[in-house]
Amino acid sequence: MFDFIKKIISNNAPDRTGKGAEFKTHIAASVLLIETAHADNECTAEEMAHVVATLRTEFGFSHEYIAELIELAGAERDKAMDLWQFTNQMNSHFSTAEKMAVMQAVWRIIFADGQLEAHEDHFAHKLANLLRLTHKQLIEAKIKARNDIADRGLRI
Repeated sequence: MFDFIKKIISNNAPDRTGKGAEFKTHIAASVLLIETAHADNECTAEEMAHVVATLRTEFGFSHEYIAELIELAGAERDKAMDLWQFTNQMNSHFSTAEKMAVMQAVWRIIFADGQLEAHEDHFAHKLANLLRLTHKQLIEAKIKARNDIADRGLRI
């Protein structure tokens, strides 16, 4: 199974399942969420819990699939030179609404530790630009994420 998944994410592999692009997009979104958790050079358990919760709630993935995604996304993140390949995949296969949902998740991960650091804010702006979201959309996602966190009784 793991070899089959590795073949799907390889650009040269034939896709007989019809799900290659969809799976690559799941990997891309996962990489961006994991990268967000590492944006301040410290990935806390709380931030990873937000990554897992996002993959479960936003995408409806099973725990087993999430474990595979996180493992594969971590490997893809480690060998990547930049984020363009991942955002390009998402731009090709995600609607604006789906990209906004990812951007809200990015903000929730950033806010998970209760503080917004300058480099995290910069990362979110850079990511929004790569996802072809407007500044207004970026701020909407930020406000929605902040309200979601506040509704759960967490302080930002």
